[in-house]
Amino acid sequence: MEPITQYEMVKGAVTILKGTRLRTFLIAGIIALGSLFSNKVSGQTQFDNVTHLLKSKQSVLGGNVCMLISKDDQVVFEKNLGKYTRNTPEMIASCSKWLTAALIATFIDEGRISPDDTLGKYLPVFSSYGKGSITISQCMSHTSGIESRQITFKSLLERRKIGSLDEEVNSFAAKLMVGKPGKVFSYGNIGLNTVGRILEVISHKDFETLFHERIAIPLEMKSTTFKNGKVVNPSGGAVSTAADYMNFLRMILNKGKFNGKQIISAKTIEQMQLSCTVNTEVIYTPAEAKSFEYGWGEWILEKDKAGKSIVLSSPGLFGTFPWIDLVHNYAGIILVKNIQFKDRQKNYQKIREAVNAAIK
Repeated sequence: MEPITQYEMVKGAVTILKGTRLRTFLIAGIIALGSLFSNKVSGQTQFDNVTHLLKSKQSVLGGNVCMLISKDDQVVFEKNLGKYTRNTPEMIASCSKWLTAALIATFIDEGRISPDDTLGKYLPVFSSYGKGSITISQCMSHTSGIESRQITFKSLLERRKIGSLDEEVNSFAAKLMVGKPGKVFSYGNIGLNTVGRILEVISHKDFETLFHERIAIPLEMKSTTFKNGKVVNPSGGAVSTAADYMNFLRMILNKGKFNGKQIISAKTIEQMQLSCTVNTEVIYTPAEAKSFEYGWGEWILEKDKAGKSIVLSSPGLFGTFPWIDLVHNYAGIILVKNIQFKDRQKNYQKIREAVNAAIK
């Protein structure tokens, strides 16, 4: 039997109820129902290629995956594979850097600190070691010149010996310099952890409290915390969910605004996205980020012909990958826990391309 078309349904209803006052209402209702059904099917099929690609990569992504895409402040795509959902909390490693940079930005907006302020102004120990002139901006962009090293599971375990953020930052002051501040790029935890400590000094509050008050509560990130271990790690210690982090990404995408409230000024959001590494010598960068530039707490994955940053991200060691696309005007996150590094960036690039094709 051939399926009844929307037109035939309407025609039949009109014939039956011809001459009645209900005719017009019934026609409108059936058409609206048909339109709603059509839109639902369209929405389901729009991201079919993304779903297929995600399933094909499920194993290499770690097995458990939650992916969200948000456009116009609405989640337009959600896919859960394995045991993860949008509310599954997971360690997000260096995705934390974007959160910390945003927290620092709130202090910049208030005028309590300036990007050009020096470390010596707040932390005299850096002046004692001849590093007092390093700026907050240079710390936020990993261009302080202080010797850093690759972040590994071993280095994360060694960090457990540290008694406090204050103790850790004081040890940074004694490290060797690998280049002139602002002229070399060395990715790591030194810069943002140092500025995180400055926030504690000027506010007389601990880092977790500051994050909770200024970022987590306003952005309704109810399951996000830096209380993961004995000592707070502003550069890599957060635990979050895909839903929570998406709220953060929506704020960044909306130039600092979330649910009608300005969390960070549009001017400072723009400053965060400017490249600080155009003319720097790369001392250390993760292997899969060699072609990328860096702003404040975030990688610049793509720039337009005018040099403006248009795709930004802050991926983590364990595989979670958040990003915003200013051209296609959407935010995305792939929440995973995966220690497999091979082809990680290539896989995420393919997924981003599939999303771009679907979201037009």
